[in-house]
Amino acid sequence: MTTLFTSYRLGGLTLPNRVVMAPMTRVRAAAGGLATPSMAAYYAQRATAGLIVSEGVQPSAIGQSNPGTPGLHTDEQVASWRPVTAAVHANGGRIFAQIMHGGRVSHPDTTGMRPVGPSAVPAVGEVFTPNGPQPAPTPRALDTAEVPEHARSYAGAARRAVDAGFDGVELHGANGYLISQFLSSNANLRTDRYGGPVANRIRFAVEAVSATVEAVGGARTGIRLSPGGTFWGVEDTDVRELYTALLTELARLEPAYVHLEATADEETLVALRRAWPGTLVMNPVLPMGPKQTGRDDADHWLGLGADLISFGRAFIANPDLVERLRGGLPIAPVDEATYYQGGDAGYLTYSAHQYAA
Repeated sequence: MTTLFTSYRLGGLTLPNRVVMAPMTRVRAAAGGLATPSMAAYYAQRATAGLIVSEGVQPSAIGQSNPGTPGLHTDEQVASWRPVTAAVHANGGRIFAQIMHGGRVSHPDTTGMRPVGPSAVPAVGEVFTPNGPQPAPTPRALDTAEVPEHARSYAGAARRAVDAGFDGVELHGANGYLISQFLSSNANLRTDRYGGPVANRIRFAVEAVSATVEAVGGARTGIRLSPGGTFWGVEDTDVRELYTALLTELARLEPAYVHLEATADEETLVALRRAWPGTLVMNPVLPMGPKQTGRDDADHWLGLGADLISFGRAFIANPDLVERLRGGLPIAPVDEATYYQGGDAGYLTYSAHQYAA
């Protein structure tokens, strides 16, 4: 019988359990987008996860969304990540880098450049900048000839990730960032081959995954998606058709997994599970919503056909989350005020459960 603690073969890796640490922005990188010793300690503390997916890592300077986030587009950034991946591996873990191009969810105060997107339509809400929250600016719409370069940026970052010691990468195709913007029916108003009908709106995502699979192999490539999600104001008017078409095209590329967020109703998500022949990682609750994923949610989705279950906030306050889940132990609450404040408080200061000798 499959449980959360049954091993699983993912690409070239054997995961000792089906618990995935979800990607979570923590804005602890040093200047220049460099990973730090504290980041190495943070991820190493959580290495009992079957798989860790890192925070979003920008694939290019213009792809940076938030200040304080790390990159994988310079040699210095690659070198800074090597102690992180080495620390995870030394503790017996496995780690993928999440490659995240912010697209329109950025600001010139952060990057020194005007953000780009599929169309000149600003995100909804305020974006984080070094000078505090500011209204999202109107992005520059990419010319048709420029779009492939941004699709290939995921592949370039993937090569650097493997060079830095990561076991693979996850393309961030969710939550209103660049891939999600191209999928969207209101952020993408293009009339060329990247916009309009579903077959065109999925093109950028397919090209990004295809380039990454070519660069580092399907076994090292995953993608995260948020069907029907409305983060940063994106909308999808044809969720099931759009994502079924996308999964059909992605299946031909044979990536390691698809990582779905619970941003649509269960009926739609189950239909997408049926449409996807490969490994499915399921994040069972709405990211940043009122509920944290628990054991019951995990077991429910394993029963519905998910292969792996990702946990986000629970991993922040519980570095030993796998052991707590296995033993039915209390899940410690997280201090939300420390999510993005920087420093080691609320980052390295959560302790493991005190087990009886």
